[in-house]
Amino acid sequence: MLGRPRVTRDVDVLVLLDSERWPGFLSAGEAFGFVPRLSDALAFAGQRRVLLVHHRPTALDVDILLGTLPFEKEAVSRAVLTPLGGLRLPIVTPEDLIVMKAVAHRGRDLADVESVLDAHPRLDRKRVRRWVRAFSEAMEMPEILDDLERAL
Repeated sequence: MLGRPRVTRDVDVLVLLDSERWPGFLSAGEAFGFVPRLSDALAFAGQRRVLLVHHRPTALDVDILLGTLPFEKEAVSRAVLTPLGGLRLPIVTPEDLIVMKAVAHRGRDLADVESVLDAHPRLDRKRVRRWVRAFSEAMEMPEILDDLERAL
């Protein structure tokens, strides 16, 4: 939505939810057709901070990112309500999406960074650099910042 349109097989969602509420959240989702993609979905979520579910009515996979970090809290608070399919959904800012994609650091994510940069040439690069630098240092992965700088 924030870069070049492309076909995707899943939907990524960021929620702020304390870990003791994860079982009830997962259970409540089943009433709406959301079922776990893994038999040990909660254990996986505990390790990776992502809850993997499948939405049976639409056959879409949903990756629910379970945010707890200061950056994730900021990203949620900065999200912009955007009309989509008859709903108004909070969508992260282009800057925050670039940070998330840069940190995920997969080939597709790096291409998405370039796509968002092309679509939003006047974004707050200082914010992007600050957060990507912090993650790069915390994860001891200088290549994350190096690849972002190349894209910028």
